[in-house]
Amino acid sequence: MSIATTMHAVLLTGHGGYEKLVLRDDVPVPMPGQGDVLIRIGAAAVNNTDINTRIGWYSKAVAEATNASAATGIDGAGNDGWLGAAFAFPRIQGADACGRIVSVGQGVDPARIGERVLVEPAFRGNSKYDIRYFGSEVDGAFADYACVPSAHAHAIESPLSDVELASFPCAYATAENILTRIGLMAGECVLITGASGGVGSAAVQLANRRGAEVIAMASSDKAEAVRALGATHIIPRDADLVALFGQEHFDAAVDIVGGIQFGAILNTLKRGGRYGVSGAIAGPIVDLDLRTLYLKDLRLIGCTVLEPEVFAKLVGYIERGEIRPMVAAAFGLADIVAAQEAFLTKQHVGKIVLTGWSD
Repeated sequence: MSIATTMHAVLLTGHGGYEKLVLRDDVPVPMPGQGDVLIRIGAAAVNNTDINTRIGWYSKAVAEATNASAATGIDGAGNDGWLGAAFAFPRIQGADACGRIVSVGQGVDPARIGERVLVEPAFRGNSKYDIRYFGSEVDGAFADYACVPSAHAHAIESPLSDVELASFPCAYATAENILTRIGLMAGECVLITGASGGVGSAAVQLANRRGAEVIAMASSDKAEAVRALGATHIIPRDADLVALFGQEHFDAAVDIVGGIQFGAILNTLKRGGRYGVSGAIAGPIVDLDLRTLYLKDLRLIGCTVLEPEVFAKLVGYIERGEIRPMVAAAFGLADIVAAQEAFLTKQHVGKIVLTGWSD
């Protein structure tokens, strides 16, 4: 198999607006090192973290919602990335990837060449929280090729297209990780915010797969699409949760949104309830009444690093057809700005995917 020496890639050149996304056709193709594989990317998907990183939202100096300055970047944002260290530019973003292995590094079985794979986007180091994120600390999938550790390139057998498969890794792994961390069980009632987005719609499907009763927060124009994924009831994003459900209704909550509903979510959890969070698109700064937390014996669980078993289980769900992809739209790599603009309108259900890589 012939491998080019240079490739197309979108380089993020700094924090700021769309002008910081630069499409190049002369980026050197990476070489797989010890234990690595080189993947020819077939499709990649857009995630909140792509925009958040570009605009500098992970900086502790920022308190606003993620869509507030998406076109221009956030004034006063620092250069502290989501792990706290300074972000390194230029960077090829893209946490989601489906493709085929075209080359392997030393120590990897050459028989892997030709395998169709999904990339597990959190690369583990020497300990559980020693993590490098695909498209953040290391170059990602917005390119013709990407190098990843062999252990994080999961072989997959599926009739789904590359575009469909690329919709799974980041959003569905995040959602399954939250459900794993909060220990959601069959028969329990779970509240899911942001249920029409990538992680939210994945969480609806995956919670339904576990046999839970799903109450989903989504706009009325997306209600039927979210219901089709397995939600029992759909409520508006600005619903008065306490008025609707009382003080102790939900066994658990999956929150991708944050913002002003945070306190109401805790108020509607049962005693001993679990709150899992992996996003704050409506704003990262929330009001917490500590009395609610301790008097109700609640557990607040932050969810970023994947539990070791999550991604392999996700691949199994896909191969057995237990979950289905939700692709809202597909754009070419050269149209990444249009893809991010469409993503930020929040008018879609599911994922926006980049495809149409060069031959």
